[in-house]
Amino acid sequence: MLPAQHFMKTHPRGKGGFSADYYGIYYHGVASTHIDALCHTWDDEAMWNGRDPKKEITFDGASFGSVEHWAEGIITRGVMLDVPRHRGVPCVTEDTPVHGWELDDILTKRGIRLEPGDAICVYSGREAWQAQDPERPYGRPFGPPQQNKRPGLHVSCLPFLRDHDVSVLVWDMLDHLPIGYDIPWAVHAAIFAYGVALLDNALLEPLAKVCVEEKRDEFMLVISPLRVVGGTGSPANPLVVF
Repeated sequence: MLPAQHFMKTHPRGKGGFSADYYGIYYHGVASTHIDALCHTWDDEAMWNGRDPKKEITFDGASFGSVEHWAEGIITRGVMLDVPRHRGVPCVTEDTPVHGWELDDILTKRGIRLEPGDAICVYSGREAWQAQDPERPYGRPFGPPQQNKRPGLHVSCLPFLRDHDVSVLVWDMLDHLPIGYDIPWAVHAAIFAYGVALLDNALLEPLAKVCVEEKRDEFMLVISPLRVVGGTGSPANPLVVF
């Protein structure tokens, strides 16, 4: 939930000198753009591939599904699914979550056919939502998912990810809360259920505008996580190429 820490210090060297930085970041949550590794979430049964989190997750790091396995980068076709444009509204709201059937409707209307391994960029208008009330931050402190409240993607998007064999979900708004079901995770369940990488808190507004200008919804997506051995994820700076 916290923004990245950044401290700088200058050091004299003769008549010159140099500067150095310290970065500290808790990247999970709603503050920083990051990618979730396959060891990040689980349910009451298991992690991805049936692994036991009690055995795989330790203070020293994860022994399975950790982010260093993506250190050589993820490069695939990306597809923009612009929900506000489809609805004709500025943004998704708490009362109007994004459903799986709506994502299918966007594909049909835009004439897009997803291929196995594609990444989808689901734009919900987070910046526009925040502009309506700048003093109200997106998301809430951690607590029972049945009590928190925020706009985002409904749990019904899970079958969409499975049926289209999506490899990466890039989104600006995250799981819609409250979930509405007695389960620990909504769309974040795609990690342990389907082995889908999630790239959270992406700044998609500029990309959505370029897609409109270029009259294109498809592009090359490049994600290069840090090589954090045993890490549950990594800060990320996703790039697209038209």
